[in-house]
Amino acid sequence: MEEEQLIAGLKAQNRQSVEYLYDKYSRALFAVISRIIADRDIAEEVFHDAFIKITKKVDGYDESKGRLYTWMAIICRNAAIDKLKSKEYSQKGKTNSIDEIVYGLGDDSGTLDRVNGIGVKELLTELNEEQRFLVDCIYFKGYTHSEVSEQFAIPLGTVKSRIRAAINVLKKNLDRI
Repeated sequence: MEEEQLIAGLKAQNRQSVEYLYDKYSRALFAVISRIIADRDIAEEVFHDAFIKITKKVDGYDESKGRLYTWMAIICRNAAIDKLKSKEYSQKGKTNSIDEIVYGLGDDSGTLDRVNGIGVKELLTELNEEQRFLVDCIYFKGYTHSEVSEQFAIPLGTVKSRIRAAINVLKKNLDRI
């Protein structure tokens, strides 16, 4: 199905067009959300809400401003970021630590042993709290420097300086592992 046909079908609320949209784009759109939200259940919930929004707001899509996928990806990305900003999610995040993200990766696959074996835990303990937070956001949750700056009201220069300092600390201590 051509993109123009798909858009026309979606605007007409054609069931086959919605099914085609889901079949063709669901994995890619879910990946956009999963890059931001690590918890699969929450990511699925956000994807469901975003997909419904896409199908209901397709009249707001302007072909002159970009491709359909880009428009949908932006909706998914914004939905994921909104979820991160939500009170519900932020309360959940207060009980999670970077250790859960780093070391909770592979209980079933044996990855946990490999991560511990390479000394990541020891390296991260060398960082101060601010540096660990930024490393977590940028390297484990997929934020850009600008996104961290905007979302957490940290000046962009400060974000970059702290990340640079964190990388220097990690490099300096890398020989210990």
